[in-house]
This record gives sequence, structure tokens and C-alpha cells, in this order.
Amino acid sequence: MRQIFLSTTTEFREVESLEPGTWINLVNPSQSESIEVANAYNIDLADLRAPLDAEEMSRIVIEDDYTLIIVDVPVVEERNNKTYYVTIPLGIVITDDVIVTTCLEPLPLLDSFINRRLRNFYTFMRSRFVFQMLYRNAEIYLAALRTIDRKSEQIESQLHQATRNEELIELMELEKTIVYFKASLKTNERVVKKLTGSSSIIRRYVEDDDLLEDTLIETQQAIEMADIYGNILHGMTETFATIVSNNQNTIMKTLALMTMVLEIPTMIFSAYGMNFKDNEIPLNGLPHAFWLIIFISFAISFSLTVYFIKKRWF
Repeated sequence: MRQIFLSTTTEFREVESLEPGTWINLVNPSQSESIEVANAYNIDLADLRAPLDAEEMSRIVIEDDYTLIIVDVPVVEERNNKTYYVTIPLGIVITDDVIVTTCLEPLPLLDSFINRRLRNFYTFMRSRFVFQMLYRNAEIYLAALRTIDRKSEQIESQLHQATRNEELIELMELEKTIVYFKASLKTNERVVKKLTGSSSIIRRYVEDDDLLEDTLIETQQAIEMADIYGNILHGMTETFATIVSNNQNTIMKTLALMTMVLEIPTMIFSAYGMNFKDNEIPLNGLPHAFWLIIFISFAISFSLTVYFIKKRWF
């Protein structure tokens, strides 16, 4: 899919033709769409389609006619009927006339610009647009990490009584997401540092320096948060694996104690259920012997239950 956007100081609209000052957004583009854009702006086709590889690393490629920036962006993914995050590459190509973004699927990051939810955004201010995307990407990482933290707290509240593995699996999925985030954020940090440290890569204005500095700070903050949450999740996974095992052992112990309590009436009733000729079974022949035996049996069971409770075995 290909979309072309053009903005002025007063409006932002989608256009059909390739014009100077436009933003070309390619989402899982076909080969013909990529070739058309590559030929129009003298972009190497391999560079233009590199971000379509889900394993592509974040980096900066500087050529004579364009600059390619690849960063990892968080997106939502369904796994085991649950919502989690993964990261995919986003390619940003800056030429003298246009800016091109290319990725595998629609991104919430780009939706913020398409739907005009951000201020001071203009397609013809290409370097500013790039820095705004990088800053917004760092904000999305922070928001995703806070969501992961809230999910882990919800799972923690369920794990104290858990006896199954579903909660542990969910924790491990969150831990895997944190690993993806840490790897992506560290490569993104290198890209932002390279942009911050050298003014020759992309032409920028004085006010852009503050935006880049804020982007670097947000990215580093996301890395620190990912480290903290990763350590917490790892500790929670190990701790609650033990809790689940202990809960299962408690259930088995309770069932064993209940069996012992119920075994006493069973033995008495079994003895009185045997048929002997001229037997001398205790209480035989007494009035209301049946109810008396039942009372004695359950009194013994009740006494044993009280003993177990005092010992805190139940």
C-alpha cells in the first residue's frame, strides 16, 4: 500500500502524485510500488525494501542522494489469545525532495502523524519530521513499558492462589517482550546518538537540537525502565513458580488429611458391616446402637480434625 501526504502551513491532505515536499508512506509495498519510488528518487531498491525484513537491525546508511534510517518500533501482537508487544523495523528515507517511510504493517507511530494528533508537523520540514518520529517512537516505548508493568501487577494479584501454569506462561511472555524491547532500544539509542553527535548526517536547525536531546533522554529512560521491569519479571517468574508448586503441595496435603479423617468412620463401619455367627461386637443388641456408633465415629473424626487444625496442618 502506498500513501502520499502533503502539508502546508494551513492544511494537510493526501495526494495522488509524487511531488516535492511530500511524505510517501509505504506499508508492505509491492515490488512495483517500491521500484516506482526507488526510480523516482534514485534510491537503491535493496535499501528501500530492507525494513520489510522483520529481523533488520537499526542503523543509518548515508548515500549520495539519500539517507536511510532504520529504527525498531513497538507494535501489538496476539499470542495465545493474549495481547503482547513485539518490535518491527521502520525505514525512513530522506532525499532532497521527499521523505519516505516503509514498514511491514500499519504503525500506531505513523497514525499519530496521519491523523494530525501532533503539533508543528509539516511534511516539507523533513529533518524535523524525522526527529519528531524518533521522539514519538520513544514515547510509545515508554507507554508500552508502563502497560507491561500494569499487566504484571494484575498477574501478581492472581498468582498467590494460582495452581496452574497459565499465569506463569503469561509472565514469561511479558519477560520475552521486555527482552525484545531492550535489544531494540539499545540499537535505537545508537542511531539517536549518531544523529545527535554529527550535524553532517541530516541538516537540522538549532531548535532541532533540543528535540534530539529529548529523544535521546526518552530512549535512555526507556532502556532503564526495560532493565528494571525485566529484572522484576524474572524474579516474579522464579518466585511464583515456587508458589504454584507450594499451592499444589498444600492441596495434596489437605486431600491426604481429609482421607485420614474419613478413614476412621470407614474402618468402624467396615467392622460392623461384617457378618459373624454368634458375634460379640461391642454395643450389639443395645437400643439405638446404630446412631451411637455413628456418633462415636464422627466424634473421633472431629477430634482428629481439631488436632490437625491446632497443628496448622489444614
